[in-house]
Amino acid sequence: MNLFETTYQLNQKVKHIAKVTAVDNATITNIQLRAGEEIVEHSSKNDAFIIVRKGKIRFIVEGKPVIVTPENMLHMIPLEKHDLHAIEDTDLILIQIKP
Repeated sequence: MNLFETTYQLNQKVKHIAKVTAVDNATITNIQLRAGEEIVEHSSKNDAFIIVRKGKIRFIVEGKPVIVTPENMLHMIPLEKHDLHAIEDTDLILIQIKP
């Protein structure tokens, strides 16, 4: 068993991106953004799952907007171009699954 800390950091800093852990076929990252912050368009060679723990964030995936909140989860396939914009202060978990 492993227990990992993902402490809310936005009280002390503006943007927080940190790898939480990695296993043979996956990497887990905690991303925290203040409302209005963005991450520019990019893609990943891995499947990516976005789980929002707090807040609301807009992704543009291959030109299509999608809002991700604690009530849903986003899956992106490898090489899908995407960017993101925090609508509210947002705390999310990114799980990248390696092929």
